[in-house]
Amino acid sequence: MTLTRTTLILTALLLGGTQAQTATPTATPTVTTATTPQTAAQAAAEAGDLAAKARATYPKGSASIDQDLWKRAAAAAERAVAAAPSNPDYLRLRAQIYTEVGFWRQAELGWEAYFRAVPNGAAAAETASAASVQYNLGYSAYTRNQPSQAAAFFANCLKLDPASVPCTTWAARTALEAGNYAQAQTLYDRALVLQPADKTLSYFRALAQSAGRYGPAATRAFSRAYGELDAGRKAQALAGFQQAAADAPNFAEAWREAGKLALELGDAPAALAAYTGAAALPTATAADRYNLSVAQEGASVGLRAVQAFRAAYTRYTAGDKTAAETGFLEATTLSPKYAKAWAWLGRTRYETRNFGGAAQAYAQAVQLDPNDKSSAYFLRLAQQGK
Repeated sequence: MTLTRTTLILTALLLGGTQAQTATPTATPTVTTATTPQTAAQAAAEAGDLAAKARATYPKGSASIDQDLWKRAAAAAERAVAAAPSNPDYLRLRAQIYTEVGFWRQAELGWEAYFRAVPNGAAAAETASAASVQYNLGYSAYTRNQPSQAAAFFANCLKLDPASVPCTTWAARTALEAGNYAQAQTLYDRALVLQPADKTLSYFRALAQSAGRYGPAATRAFSRAYGELDAGRKAQALAGFQQAAADAPNFAEAWREAGKLALELGDAPAALAAYTGAAALPTATAADRYNLSVAQEGASVGLRAVQAFRAAYTRYTAGDKTAAETGFLEATTLSPKYAKAWAWLGRTRYETRNFGGAAQAYAQAVQLDPNDKSSAYFLRLAQQGK
């Protein structure tokens, strides 16, 4: 009887323990932690740090809003301004970042907001940065063939930084192309005060003085062609100079620039047309007539051969007969039917007592030009070794 009671007690205890182990545990309450909003100062500090990292990370001069660090720096600066819209330090930081990455429209808006916050307190460096933004906006408008917008941006640049040479120069260029010749001359005068040794400025100052004789269309074509040439687009520059000369046949500089570029490009027909136009004017120079003769000869035997011959002749007259012989030989290689080059090759060889080589060259000259009595005479002497 006692054993049975003991067994029941143990069983009850075991069952109770099992129920305790399998009971559903009490759920733990979820604790939500609130995120502390970033302050304006923290956002500005982050923007500054990211900008510093961007300068250290990316190659100098490559800054772009598309680069991750710069994009994040700009976003942080925007958060700082959003949190403290009238804080000049944050406004300046945002404008500086957009300026550095070349995001010109946002930079313009950024500097405008900054200047509103400090109407009388902007430093010279800040106005110069804002002026550079206006210059870049102006140049972009100019390259998009939007001259009025370009002129307005350059004018804004000069309001911010009257000593800006780029803005003064391009304000003058847009005035010149618009036919505002007096304004262009004034602006070029101002630019030359700032940079008196600049030959391009002097050149365009003189052009502005005479542009009234050519008209806006020719002047604009010439100016645009000069820009193409500065950018290394020589074929487009040649077409522009040709257009300027066509618009104003009395435009000597347009003819000359077209001719010079055509010679450089090896375009004999274009060079011939250009120097024919220049040589026909009352202002024609000895250089115009010389280049016309080069173009005329080039149209016959090839421009490169003529240029090689002329360079060799210059060496010959300077007394360097070895270099001259090399140049005359190059001319005959470029144009095997170039009788004059063969004759001068014979002459240099004859004068250095290379009679065999001289006879060979003179023979070619006589074959190509049977009326060349001088070559025929020296051919006989060279064959005799005299």
